[in-house]
Amino acid sequence: MKLSRREALALGLGGVAAAVLPLPAMASGSVEELTAAFTGGAAVGTGGLTFTAPEIAENGNTVPISVDAPGATSIMIMAAGNPTPSVCTINFGPAAGSQMASTRIRLAKTQDVIAIAKMADGSFVQAQSTVKVTIGGCGG
Repeated sequence: MKLSRREALALGLGGVAAAVLPLPAMASGSVEELTAAFTGGAAVGTGGLTFTAPEIAENGNTVPISVDAPGATSIMIMAAGNPTPSVCTINFGPAAGSQMASTRIRLAKTQDVIAIAKMADGSFVQAQSTVKVTIGGCGG
């Protein structure tokens, strides 16, 4: 097969466009879909997970949160009201000294922030907190 210069250029530009454009398969989905994907459809309990978030955030651009789940292998954090609810998933290896993390997240509006931890025994626990945002952070 022999390509002309014009065909090679069109093929190259098409590849760049495909790489830049968002694909529906890469969309994050809803909180329920993300939870089902993380837990594999298993029941989610409570307890064993400490989730700390402010009740009122003066600025939605930088909302401090922290999670602590002794014995967890991974923790997923979601912001239910954001355009993309998935915030992050933190995985802990066997050499982890503690299973805790803290970060700052961006919230579009007043909403529930949810943390789900997968424990070492394969069970899942959840904690959530409602954060009232007074100044929007995600253009919402």
